[in-house]
Amino acid sequence: MVGALLLRGMLTGLFAGLLVFGFARVFGEPEIERAIAFEQQMAQGTSEAQEPALVSRETQAGVGLASGVLVYSASIGGLFALIFAFVNGRIGSLGPRGTSALLAISAFVAISIAPFLKYPANPPSVGDPDTIGVRTGLYFVMVIVSVAALAGAVAAARQLAPRLGVWNAAILAGVAFIGAIAVASYALPEINEIPAQFSAPLLWRFRIASLGLHALLWATIGLVFGWLMERGSAQIAVAASAVAALRTREFG
Repeated sequence: MVGALLLRGMLTGLFAGLLVFGFARVFGEPEIERAIAFEQQMAQGTSEAQEPALVSRETQAGVGLASGVLVYSASIGGLFALIFAFVNGRIGSLGPRGTSALLAISAFVAISIAPFLKYPANPPSVGDPDTIGVRTGLYFVMVIVSVAALAGAVAAARQLAPRLGVWNAAILAGVAFIGAIAVASYALPEINEIPAQFSAPLLWRFRIASLGLHALLWATIGLVFGWLMERGSAQIAVAASAVAALRTREFG
């Protein structure tokens, strides 16, 4: 059962990855090319020699991008399926589709939006390379804090719901989650590595495209996986009804 669920999640992730790859090629790669052109233009005015790229841009934007996106998406889909198996039936009266959609929205907020607000995406060719490791580490710290805050908010909402009602408990939990994210954002250090001369519209378009990738990924996983689980549940119910009818005929 768990294996079949995991397979559905990974297949859903692969399908979402294909859509994300197409989105990245259309909306993300052109902005990266413009950012690289800016970096090269800035380097021409200095004596600093540019190191040759180990992998060509064609490979990075083609096979490299596709393989990275598909592996990441399949992994996310599998993890999503396992979490779905844990929370399904424990969130009120939501069916498979509602549970999947709510789980995807929660993941998008905790894993994508909250860290993005503190450490938004930058074009890979822009900024100080020495800060990449620190920035990546801080970004994952923000992800961990956000996921932990969300888990705590959900647990608090379940505890408060019998006394305050579902809506009031959900509102208080949401306020607590926002407060935790605000405290973490204030406590973690700022990293501003964008050159003053860099085009603000280009940076804005790249960041919007980056956020759009995550939105497309989670929306596809939430909707498609929920549909698959609801379809599977319907098929199981039909099969169970057919078996019950046969038994009634035999023993009735």
